[in-house]
Order: sequence, then C-alpha cells, then structure tokens
Amino acid sequence: MKVYIIAAMTADGFIARNSNELIDWTSSEDKKFFREMTKKSGVLIMGGNTYRTFKEPLPGRRNIVYSHQNIEQPEVETTRESPAQLVQRLKIEGASQVAIAGGSSIYTMFLKAGVVTDIYLTLEPLMFGKGIKLLQEDVNTKLTLNGVSKFNENTVLLHYKVIK
Repeated sequence: MKVYIIAAMTADGFIARNSNELIDWTSSEDKKFFREMTKKSGVLIMGGNTYRTFKEPLPGRRNIVYSHQNIEQPEVETTRESPAQLVQRLKIEGASQVAIAGGSSIYTMFLKAGVVTDIYLTLEPLMFGKGIKLLQEDVNTKLTLNGVSKFNENTVLLHYKVIK
C-alpha cells in the first residue's frame, strides 16, 4: 500500500508560521496537486490542528483526524491508533493509497513508525525565518529522489521514495 506524506514548505523549511495558519501561501499549482492527489488516494490523514485549518472535511475523501476529542461531523473519523495499526486497518478495509497531510507531529509519527513509502514536497519561493518545521523530532529516514517537477516559474515539486 502506498502511504505518502504530502506537504508544502518554504525555501527555509517551514510548513506554516504557526499551528493556526490557513495554508493560503502556496501556489495555485500546489493546491491543485494536493486536491488531485488526495482525491485519488481517497484517504486523508491529519492531526487536529491541520483539520482545524481546513475548517470543514475535505469533500471526496475519507477524512481521518488524530484527536483526543471526538469531532462532531459525520464525514470525519477520529483515531488514536498507532500509524501501523491505522495503516493495517485501512489496508484490510480496501484502501490502496493513503495521504498524510500534516502537521509536523503527524509527519514525524508516521515516518518514525516506518509506514511511509513516498514523500511529495512542494518547495515554494518564500522564507518565513521561523515557524513550524516539517518534522518535530529527529528521524533517520533515507530517501531516494524519484522525480522533480516544475509547477511554475518558481515552485518545484520533489517526489522521494522512502528507502526501507
């Protein structure tokens, strides 16, 4: 099963200025890529802070949120399962792809669990100087570059495969 991280970050390595920020600073091409990839996977996993920045469940996808609180929306599933347990359950339920949409603690948790197969990073031509980094803790994950795409004049998509 393909389990991928999908993230946009600034040239200085930040995915947001703070945990409440709506990610409106990415290019239209990145937004289109995110929409297409996550609809194709059909399953979108995120943390509670990331979910709150979306304001509502993303349509056309199964929205799974890591949260200690139950989210009172029928289109949202909450979980506290370990990444390995969740991925195994989704596989049994017939999922063939899963998109991990953030934030940094969720990215870190899934990488440390060893369940991530691919990483899609959009590099946007901005610098924040400070903010939320892609990862929260040290991880030791080896990658191989699988592809580079130029979204527009200044924005690049990097696709990495995780070496197991």
